Amino acid sequence: MEIAVQFSRCGADVTLMARNELKLQNTLDELDTSLGQKHSYLIADFTDFKSYKSIISAYFDKNVVDILVNNTQGPEAGDILEKSFSDYQAAFDLLFQTVSFTTLSALTGMKKNSYGRIINVSSLTVKEPKNHLVLSNTIRTALISWSKSLSVELAPDNITVNSILTGYFNTERLNTLIKSQALQKNISFESMKEQIIQTVPMKRFGNPEEYAYLAAFLASDFASYITGTNIPIDGGLLKSI
Repeated sequence: MEIAVQFSRCGADVTLMARNELKLQNTLDELDTSLGQKHSYLIADFTDFKSYKSIISAYFDKNVVDILVNNTQGPEAGDILEKSFSDYQAAFDLLFQTVSFTTLSALTGMKKNSYGRIINVSSLTVKEPKNHLVLSNTIRTALISWSKSLSVELAPDNITVNSILTGYFNTERLNTLIKSQALQKNISFESMKEQIIQTVPMKRFGNPEEYAYLAAFLASDFASYITGTNIPIDGGLLKSI
């Protein structure tokens, strides 16, 4: 939501997409319209790839976008021995198939206009995998590799492809993961949360608007020579160079 809010403040027309229409309507009400921006939304379930493809195809038959932000919910937590092949397939459809299909659909208009910004909201776990997030680790890493190859192909068309690698941010997704870890360790939610906060050099979780600022920068002309990058935003959590 925060990326959409920030983009609207920068003057963009925003099209939201999610499966919960009430949340979409509430978010729409928060978007800036002071410059005459026109906002809309699509109702789509990222976990139903067949239906998702139909909705996306119909949208791009009639619309062109300059900026595409790929930001899907994550699959359920769990380690390798807990997950079946069907779990991997579901995660692949959710995290890879939806993103690649949407991106390729958007490229027709971007290439025609010789302009585009593609931004993936991903995770630090593509660099430092976490055992309890095996599905996310695996499929998000595949998508990051695909995006790097795509960035090379699209560079001559003035289309950039970049990924934001988020650390711990105050989101519903993070709270769900903390609850899961707390249950496994038989400790309270607050104790688990504090343990995680202590691993972050800045000693706090990020606020969603902080990665929205990065997304807005990557979408702007200030970032016109940046492509194929994976940019961590994590309060110093990432240990590798």
